[in-house]
Amino acid sequence: MLSASLSQCLVELEAIGSTQVLVELPEESPGKTKATGKSLSGVFSAGKESQQGALASSHGKNPGPPYRIFPKLGVMLGTVDTAGFKELTENGGKLGASRVYGTPAFSLIKPSMIVPAASPTTKLTWGLKAMGVDLLWKEGLTGKGVRVAHLDTGLDGNHPALQGAVGAFAEFDMMGTLMKPAPAAWDSAEHGTHTAATIAGRPVRGKHVGVAPGALLASALCIEGGQTLARVLGALEWSLDQKVKVLSMSLGFRGYTEYFLRIVRILRANGILPIIASGNEGAGTSRSPGNYVESLSVGALNASRRIADFSSSQEFARTKDRLVPDLAGPGVGILSAKPRTKRYQKMDGTSMATPHIAGLAALLFEARPKATVDQVEAAIRGAAGPLKPADQGRATAGLPDAALALKLL
Repeated sequence: MLSASLSQCLVELEAIGSTQVLVELPEESPGKTKATGKSLSGVFSAGKESQQGALASSHGKNPGPPYRIFPKLGVMLGTVDTAGFKELTENGGKLGASRVYGTPAFSLIKPSMIVPAASPTTKLTWGLKAMGVDLLWKEGLTGKGVRVAHLDTGLDGNHPALQGAVGAFAEFDMMGTLMKPAPAAWDSAEHGTHTAATIAGRPVRGKHVGVAPGALLASALCIEGGQTLARVLGALEWSLDQKVKVLSMSLGFRGYTEYFLRIVRILRANGILPIIASGNEGAGTSRSPGNYVESLSVGALNASRRIADFSSSQEFARTKDRLVPDLAGPGVGILSAKPRTKRYQKMDGTSMATPHIAGLAALLFEARPKATVDQVEAAIRGAAGPLKPADQGRATAGLPDAALALKLL
């Protein structure tokens, strides 16, 4: 019996004669795969013009093979026709496939509200105050020397709060291939500039919006605009080469899927802490890979330290009644940078909460450069305060206290 994702592939095959699949390649050792895909390559085909054109449009007249191997992630993404799909699902193991999935719908976790604002009016935003990050700054910690992977809509590198914060910038085509030469840091929307400045925004005229104002961002423009899955895979592969310690990702698949489970494990095996938004669809919902045990999932709370109504939360009986998100960060009325201006705006969402926690992780990695991913995650979790009775069942824990996290580490 085919999985739900592969059953959907049958619908596409009947409709257009081709479908896209994600193939896990054999695992060699933790964090490493035998990612050759040589035996598998024969099952992929160009498929219908509409399918292949969408996947490889940026390759022009010679789009190349109808698949892409991401060797560091141990996966292969490509297009198959009916014959190729049958061969892959019936004999994939013999060809070298560990698992086969229909491709999921990756998407941005869009803010639940956006409110334009002129400029910061206080030295610290309410989120920075609530976490007490200024106490770590007084210890000389700013995130200096720590690189954070930021997968989003890009960022505006010319915004005053982000000047000097961009260590690397990348953009990916519809096959997930790194575009060269790298363009100047830009934002295809507004989401990425906002989340980036919350992680590592520099102070402007004494006003702070960033948790780790000395950290460097490895920012990838990879979501929205078509073929998001291929572009996110390309961005994750690129991140593994950027010497990052933290991954901040405000995107995912709706519901629980296992598509990215091994990829998240590979990130951890490479010393990267994945910090991922839980979603903005409310109670009884969640997003993968934020809902994996291997991720540090983040919900949103307001200035009264109450879980926001929109913040996703869900229990999983298969993981011993595990409740996600793991904790919550400031996610309502968050002031941060607005692209293509020198101004700022407020947004609500778990997308806004996640970069607060990513910035805290950067401060902790600066404080203890030899700390492991597990140790930093344990410190953040241990420093997360209890929830108010009315919010119990909406997250495992509440807001982390920065000074306590440092002490625990």
